[in-house]
Amino acid sequence: MAALTFRRAHPDDAAACIALRGQTRENAFSEAELGALGITVDTWSEGTRLGATPGYVACQGERIVGYCFGDRDTGEILVLALLPDHEGQGTGRALLERTVDHLRQQGHARLFLSCSSDPGVRSYGFYRHLGWTPTGTHDDAGDEILTFDAGRTA
Repeated sequence: MAALTFRRAHPDDAAACIALRGQTRENAFSEAELGALGITVDTWSEGTRLGATPGYVACQGERIVGYCFGDRDTGEILVLALLPDHEGQGTGRALLERTVDHLRQQGHARLFLSCSSDPGVRSYGFYRHLGWTPTGTHDDAGDEILTFDAGRTA
């Protein structure tokens, strides 16, 4: 198996990222479901091209196996997604660290994200283990809002 490489996301990664999201173990969204939310290959690509949604991808050879994107203006971690066979190997953490570092360099002192409030879901323990703390608030989808001190390492 080829070693993983990490790089900044390119606009032409959008289709692969959308396809990957439908293959995740938890919180999968199909291309149609993302489209209903206004997330399409075109909007994803444009956000990346403009730098509004900076992100990083993990690749095995030429294949994208995971990614993490944030919002340049708000400091929100928008999405972290991995193929199931790459879970538990540090790939998600490495992607998150790169995105946190990028947003920190953009001047964000505190970052935030939405995460399941169900302790049985992998992301619940993952983010808390890395120092993300609950705010006691939830987004419109019922997910819990967590924050992170961007002066620390993810």
